[in-house]
Amino acid sequence: MSASKLLPLEDAIEQLSSRVQTCSLEETTPIEQALNRVSASDVNARISQPPFHNSAVDGYAFRISDIQKSALPVTMRVPAGSAPGQLKEGEAARIFTGAPVPEGADCVLMQESAELSELNGTTLLSTSSNLSLNQNIRPAGQDFQVGDTLLRKGDVLRPQNISLLASSGIAEIKTYRPLTVAVVSTGDELAQPGSELKPGQIYNSNQYLLEGLIRSFGFEVRNIGCVADKLDATIEALNKAAESDIIISSGGASVGEEDYIKAAIEELGEIDFWRIAIKPGKPFMLGKVGDTPILGLPGNPSAVLVTFLMLARSVLLKRQGCRVTQIRTHQFPLGFNWKKAGIRREFIRVRLNEDNQIIAHPNQSSGMMSSSCWAEGFAVIPENTCPQAGDLVTFIPFSHLLQLPETTLDQ
Repeated sequence: MSASKLLPLEDAIEQLSSRVQTCSLEETTPIEQALNRVSASDVNARISQPPFHNSAVDGYAFRISDIQKSALPVTMRVPAGSAPGQLKEGEAARIFTGAPVPEGADCVLMQESAELSELNGTTLLSTSSNLSLNQNIRPAGQDFQVGDTLLRKGDVLRPQNISLLASSGIAEIKTYRPLTVAVVSTGDELAQPGSELKPGQIYNSNQYLLEGLIRSFGFEVRNIGCVADKLDATIEALNKAAESDIIISSGGASVGEEDYIKAAIEELGEIDFWRIAIKPGKPFMLGKVGDTPILGLPGNPSAVLVTFLMLARSVLLKRQGCRVTQIRTHQFPLGFNWKKAGIRREFIRVRLNEDNQIIAHPNQSSGMMSSSCWAEGFAVIPENTCPQAGDLVTFIPFSHLLQLPETTLDQ
């Protein structure tokens, strides 16, 4: 096949993004249940944090101008959680980390730098340390101020995001309901693990691969089961699957005489077959069953893995409402010579050696899953290139691909 008849990966991702919409179902979620959920709205700070000037250390609070004149009597004790009020001129306060700085104090001296003495039962404070205005004082609003954006629509909530919301007094937020993804397997040749194989059968490993991939994002799986190679059975299964937010099938991306999924989708909605310029995983299908999107992946296990992570992943994230869907990548040197340039972008199963060089599994067959178990991620060999040992290529760790994308406040 010529390169002109292949759809570039970036074009495929762009078309997928334009044709799949975010699910609009929202729910109110307590923050203790919001880990890895996707925010359905911007969230702004209700208070400033910290809400008052507070001490960064255990020590003593005073006016610099007072201690420069003489030793100061320690007349006040300020623990965290107290409301100390005004510090009188010529006096000092014992203060603890996180406690409000008394009004009038402009410096907190770390207790290790304090020089203490006693006079008639009163503790006197002096110091020979250099002092500066607002030393060891955390100003009000240092972390964030009223009205600051703490979370944006489409952000994935990490533990630190939840902590930030809690520090603003926010107990619940609007999130998108986790996707329900239907998994459809097709083919009379498939048998379920635990059963005895009949002649010509193989075990249905793709179902478990897809279910694991889907669950790694926190989505719910709806297993439709293995559908017999009959048109009426396929139509019935797709109608059931269409009650979910999105459908994923394996083995239905190619057009063959025994593939009934194409005819079933055409009867129930619309279908479009693509040939993507990637290897493994050239065939890919996008369609609709009623209003529910359906993605058809190839049948070979490694091709399922590549097309799910490079194509279906972005669709699922868009459908879930994630603001960021791009894949984080790294650059590492190849530890071997690539033998031949190809017209498709290749995703080879690799790991890093002790010298941080990329080494490849010796067998890159699309029918193998053991090579993906050996690997730490994909190395990307661009179309029409033949990189050699020492050349930098893109490395995508599985750890980046098998989770919801991290979003930060500055993105």
